Amino acid sequence: MKLTVTEAAVHCFTAEWDFQQGDFIRIFVRYSGGGEDAFAFGIMKADPQDMSISYESGGITFFMVDNDTWYLDGKELTIDSINDEITFIRN
Repeated sequence: MKLTVTEAAVHCFTAEWDFQQGDFIRIFVRYSGGGEDAFAFGIMKADPQDMSISYESGGITFFMVDNDTWYLDGKELTIDSINDEITFIRN
């Protein structure tokens, strides 16, 4: 299980989302509705707690807590920015 955030995504988070050095950003699993996969990732600024995996870039720490890592199921998660939109790649 691994979490990676690309430089393009960090740039998007700082330029478009106003995240700053020293922020902690939680990646969480949320119910998104029916379809092939009823779950998706969400993002929110949060105090670090029960960090299971984390990644630091640009002075920002991205993390997931134990209760959300089940969705990775041993896979890797890369957060990228494509055409100025945050994209989650789970492989």
